[in-house]
Amino acid sequence: MRVLLLNASHEPLHLVSTRRAVGLLMDGKAELLEAGPTPLRSATIEMARPAVIRLSRYRAVPYRASIPVTSRAVLARDRHHCGYCGQGADTVDHVIPRSRPGGRHVWENVVAACRRCNQKKGDRLLSELGWTLMTTPKRPVGTTARLLLQIELPDPLWEPYLAGVA
Repeated sequence: MRVLLLNASHEPLHLVSTRRAVGLLMDGKAELLEAGPTPLRSATIEMARPAVIRLSRYRAVPYRASIPVTSRAVLARDRHHCGYCGQGADTVDHVIPRSRPGGRHVWENVVAACRRCNQKKGDRLLSELGWTLMTTPKRPVGTTARLLLQIELPDPLWEPYLAGVA
């Protein structure tokens, strides 16, 4: 299980393991904000299973101007849905092929795709096939966009803390 780690300012920072979260709580470096439904038990203690914790002291986060375009990041951005048919995606495709003018490897030109659509499209433009995109590909924005790309299936307890981020 993963635990959402917030900065002292309530800004989402990272996903940490339950073991790491318990260590931060026991050391007094974090406080428990949301607990999971089942408790954690050891031979000597029982405690609430952490779902969301907040650091006691503010931690400066290094700013990164942009997030690199990787297959994993594109699949996460598109939630593993094919940009052409909406089915499950397992690969990425360049909307304007790299062999064509304007076919750059940038966020606005890359979408998640299923193998069937990717092979069918090949090295052609959407206009040549009569296809349209289901959604317009966009660059992830915000300081916590990297965190959001890591989250495949968010815990419902995290929603209030991630609502203002996306």
